[in-house]
Parts: sequence; structure tokens; C-alpha cells
Amino acid sequence: MALEASELAPEDFISTMPDSVITSILHRLPLQDAVRTGILSRNWRFKWTMLTQLKFNEEFFVYLMKTKGENSLGKIVSRLLLHLNGAVTKSVLVPALLDVEDIHHLILFLSRKGIKDLTITDWSKPQVKLPTHLFSCLELKRLNIYGFCFHPPPGFHGFPNLLSLELRGVQYGGSDLGEFLTRCPLLEILDLGYLSYTGNVKLVEIAKLVNLKILSLSLCHLETTTTISPCNVFELVGFLPKLQELGLDFQDCRLTEGGATKKFPTAFPALKALKLTRIDFGDGIMISFALEMLRHFPNLQTLDILATRQVTDPFPISIPIPEGEYNMMELRSVLFRNFKGSKNEVYLIKYFLACCPSLKKIEIQCDWCLEPIEQLIHARKLLMLHRASPAAEIEFY
Repeated sequence: MALEASELAPEDFISTMPDSVITSILHRLPLQDAVRTGILSRNWRFKWTMLTQLKFNEEFFVYLMKTKGENSLGKIVSRLLLHLNGAVTKSVLVPALLDVEDIHHLILFLSRKGIKDLTITDWSKPQVKLPTHLFSCLELKRLNIYGFCFHPPPGFHGFPNLLSLELRGVQYGGSDLGEFLTRCPLLEILDLGYLSYTGNVKLVEIAKLVNLKILSLSLCHLETTTTISPCNVFELVGFLPKLQELGLDFQDCRLTEGGATKKFPTAFPALKALKLTRIDFGDGIMISFALEMLRHFPNLQTLDILATRQVTDPFPISIPIPEGEYNMMELRSVLFRNFKGSKNEVYLIKYFLACCPSLKKIEIQCDWCLEPIEQLIHARKLLMLHRASPAAEIEFY
């Protein structure tokens, strides 16, 4: 009996998959490859037009330049956008090769497509204002901006649905960044780590963001550009009951001496992760402040420390640590970067090993200034230190 042609032909499992599955696969491809699937067959010709996530990244623009030339980038992007059928909920833009007008058109398009997750990166345009169309994207839940000038228009009432905001290398053109933040009442993640703008963020306005779970700040942009009292940081954490992760950048920061040694009766048990960036281990006030924080975060589990590039070897700091406090810390993981072997750095690592019975690992990344023989000497010294946790490992490199 002869078989019908349909029985002989292999079944096309891929093309018969649900559209949601095919779209999910296309989202995992570079955008140029997702669009090129249209040549596979008549059935696949317009599958890519169902995309709801767009990555206009450097790889995409380099591909266009090689195949189409630099002058046609904006036109190609515009034609691509016109073919999309539905909402675009997530997009990554790295528009270094686009002119300002094309950037405006691109963000205007996204503002009309219900964008919820947007990342814009272009360090080459720090003076360029982001188009006002951005501030009509009221469905945004996540916004990351690297570079550009962030300037909300007059009368802007904020992003009512925004959960995550990251501004790095951004020039803020509004009158008050703190006031803008208070107009995003649902914020859970706020990262102002390398913020660059005229003016400073007021702690009292960050304290109003009671839903914050993750906070990263550059201390030199708080209240004043000269000095800051450590007690203000503790007070801020006290106003954020849901805070679980805290990152502090000490670059260009001067701490007042009185606040570093002040004792705070309140502990903050909710905090689980702490990141201290660009700490100067030659500054006794700064180290005292760091130790004071460790004492007040009893349930801290992960700690990330990045030392400054300064090469200092000061006298050991003298801070009494009662034996009874040794078993109060729940630290499980410590990452120490730019280790230079100063007495204060060794003191701090010795403190972690002595007072953290739950510690699993200390990872120490040496600064480039250390010679291999110096690294070996420090590694042997640290490996000989007493450990409260028999399971604690020290990785030194």
C-alpha cells in the first residue's frame, strides 16, 4: 500500500510550537539573528514580529554597520520597529552610534508600546538630555540609565509603578533628585552608586522610601559634599524596615569623627548583605565606622569590601572588641578586593575569622601592587590565624 506524501514528510515540531514558546526562543537570540529567522520558511517569515523584548546593543549596531553601513542605522531601526505587532515590555538601548534625533524616535516608539523594563547606556553623551517621551512611560517598573542627562520636565509626577531605579554617571538636571525619588512610592531597589549631578540627595527624602529592599549610595552625594556623620547612615537604615542589602561608596567622602564612635542601641536584623566600596584603610574613622556597622547588623550574611587604590600601612587601629561579641555575627561569605596587606586590613580579616562561627569562605583578591612573594607571605600569615568556624576557607589570589 502506497504511503501518502504527508506520512512521508517529517513533522515540523518547531513550527507547530505555541507562539509563546517560539517568542521565548527568539528572545534568547541576538536581535539580528531573531529577525533573520524570517528567511527560514514562509511560516517563519513574520514570527520575529511577535518580539516583546528588544536588545539594541553594541553587537546589534556593529552588525548593521558591517552589513548596511553607518548612515542607514536609524532608518533600519525605524523599519524594524514598524513591523512589530504587540507591546514591547523590555528593551536594552546602547545607542552610541545613533544621533540624538534617532534616539528620540526610538524612545517615543517605546513610550507608546507599554515599556516596563528599560536600560539605556551611552557614556559618550553625558550632556545629552533624555527625551521627555521617557517620562510618559508610566508603566515602567525597572529603569536603568548609564550616562545622559536625566531631566524630568516641570510638573512630572513620578513613575507610580517603578520598582527599580539605577542611575550611574548621570547628570541630574532637575531641581531636587530627592523630591523626584519620593514620587516613585513603590521603589524597592535604588542604586545611585556613581551618580554625577549638581546637588545632593537628602537622607530625609530617601528615608521616605519605606519599601526599599536594596539601596546603593555614594556617600559624597549625601547632604553635603564635605563631611557626613556615620550616625546619619544608621538613622537612615532605621527608617527602612524592609532593607535587606546596603551598598555604600566612600569615594571622596569625609566622615566626622564624633559619629564614628557613637554607640547605637538599635540593631538592624533585616539587613543580610553589605557592600563597602573604596574604603581607605588608612582612615581610622572610616574603619571604626565599618566595624560599628558590622556590630549593628547581627544577621549579616554576605560582605563585599573594595579597598581604595591607595598604598598605606598605618598603625593598627585600637578598637576594643569584647570577647562576648565574638559569637554575634552570622557572616557566611566575605569578599575582600584590592588587598594590599596593610595592618588594618589584616586586623579586619582576623576579626572576621574570630567572631564569625558560621563563616564558610573569605575570598581575598590582591591589589596589583603586591609582588608574588609578598602575596605568598600574606597568604601564609592569614592561613595561620585562628578561626571560630572550622569550615571557613580562605581563598587568596
